[in-house]
Amino acid sequence: MNETVYNIEKMDCLAEEQIIRMKLEALHNIKALNFEIPQRKLYVMHEGDATSITAAIDSLHLNSSLIKTQEVDEENALLFSNEAGHQRKLLWQVLTINFFFFLLEMITGFISGSMGLIADSLDMLADSAVYGLALFVVGKALYQKRKVAKISGYLQLLLAMLGIIEVVRRFFGYEETPNFKMMIIISVLALLGNAFTLYLLQKSRNKEAHIKASTICTSTDVITNAGVIVAGILVYFTASNLPDLIMGAIVFVLVGFASYRILKL
Repeated sequence: MNETVYNIEKMDCLAEEQIIRMKLEALHNIKALNFEIPQRKLYVMHEGDATSITAAIDSLHLNSSLIKTQEVDEENALLFSNEAGHQRKLLWQVLTINFFFFLLEMITGFISGSMGLIADSLDMLADSAVYGLALFVVGKALYQKRKVAKISGYLQLLLAMLGIIEVVRRFFGYEETPNFKMMIIISVLALLGNAFTLYLLQKSRNKEAHIKASTICTSTDVITNAGVIVAGILVYFTASNLPDLIMGAIVFVLVGFASYRILKL
């Protein structure tokens, strides 16, 4: 059994981890994967040489480089597998939280008339989709997983485009100001959801790695939540829907970029 270590400069969070997992799943000589996201290191336990593994990782264009390959015993391979199982359970928990707040913000966004909340809900969906795809289709063929990823990417891209169109329509047409109270309350709850995600990751065995990784991954969410809160406050003081529309447009653009990343699979 061999262990090959890679440095992956653009591996910033769980999203890139799942992209790599899906890419490597077709290689049957791989026995286990272990990710150290803050250090941007990937440890691959495999049989035979690492030529096909290196080529697959390089094709993702994440600025990857092979550090070393060494022989290891079966006991280390077993430890790798156990850690992968633990990380898989953790991903399910994080996915559940993200998807719950996607539904909450989407529903309350329509009720309150806030484009900022609707856009933020799609941001939650985009964050959870990439690393949730592999979990939703466990045990199915790789081509089916890629098909699901493709459908998800196009769906998010379509929603982002429709969101931008709706923002433009509301900008040039007459629309009532959104419910600023609901905007602020729901965004605060979303912030608490991100905090709870950090708490779950803190309880994990690989504490330092997951805390740092989750900080990187949730930073955009936190900034977006705060942005919607600020937009809600500005809606109150200006009696205008313009702050909400601007915030919505910004987040819809971010969702569009996230969908593009999924389609790269």
